[in-house]
Amino acid sequence: MLLLVFNKIGDVKALGRCCVVSRRFQTLVPQVENVVVRVDCVISDDDSSVASSAADKSRSPFANLVRLIFGNIFKPIQALGQLLGPKRSGPVGVLGTGPSSSSASASASSSLLVGNGVDDEEGEQGGVTHHSPTQVLKNFLEIRYLRIELPSGELGIDDGVLLKWRADFGSTLDNCVILGASSVVNSAKTSQLSENGVISEQISPSNVVNDDNGSIPESFYTNGGLKLRVVWTISSLIAASARHYLLQPIIAEHQTLDSLVLTDADGQGVLCMNRDQLEELRVKPLSASSASKRTLVPALNMRLWYAPHLELPNGVVLKGATLVAIRPSEQSGVIAKKEISDSSWVSTAFEEPYGTAAKMLVKRRTYCLEMNSF
Repeated sequence: MLLLVFNKIGDVKALGRCCVVSRRFQTLVPQVENVVVRVDCVISDDDSSVASSAADKSRSPFANLVRLIFGNIFKPIQALGQLLGPKRSGPVGVLGTGPSSSSASASASSSLLVGNGVDDEEGEQGGVTHHSPTQVLKNFLEIRYLRIELPSGELGIDDGVLLKWRADFGSTLDNCVILGASSVVNSAKTSQLSENGVISEQISPSNVVNDDNGSIPESFYTNGGLKLRVVWTISSLIAASARHYLLQPIIAEHQTLDSLVLTDADGQGVLCMNRDQLEELRVKPLSASSASKRTLVPALNMRLWYAPHLELPNGVVLKGATLVAIRPSEQSGVIAKKEISDSSWVSTAFEEPYGTAAKMLVKRRTYCLEMNSF
């Protein structure tokens, strides 16, 4: 019964509190199968090595987990921002003009860390002890379902812009679905007065459907629309491959895993691995990118759907709605032929209301693209 309760709790900090209640609880917590780790911050490996070296000295098996629960949570920074380049140059920098949470000189080698506010006798930086998820999880012996949540999404985008992705990995990318929109607005129920006093046009179903018969307008190619979608795609793939790379030590250490999900508090991206994919990574090591610490993205085949305006049943309108479905080029033949008639893995990639948006977009005209490995 206690194990059922602990599995419902899941959160490592709450389980740490349970450990200090009694020895009985302390012996049961390592048997928990459903675990959730909420990462407080991402810092460079150079910075984390100092804190972690002292934190590992002369600790009992549950010392890291117990110490984790005390004090204030360390202020989050942009998750994995360092992994996308020291100055957010290239594709990522085009995404938005808002301020970045990571410094311009951040290292491309980063670690996920869970911190607390406990003062330590040595090895502390600013009164904060850092623990990687690997350290926190090492005392859990029977994890089957693991969820890790980053403090925020990696991709800095402008306010009002929608960008979501979901990727499945084995030893390399299996598939990825990306949903984006240049803006998200609520459908107007009544006419609104614009700044210059002129009544603005009401957005209603009558002027957002049957606008283009599913074809991409010529302006999409000339006004930077296509370029922006390519940037969204590349940046999402970089973020997904960086997350995948960081999961290696956890996957290697926990052989009992059936499911691993790495998401973020913003709901921007989700990386998923099932039992077969986890085992594939253990048997067949990933290929790392030579440019940074992330998994190499293979050559890809992509399908794209676009709608200038897409109104959802809840009244939300996506402007410039774009859906991209991605598979490695080597997954051809039977799989490719089946996907022509079966797009369920694409339309079910997102939670509502965005699952409905994906279902609506896949009914439109399909455009095919290719991308080289990077």
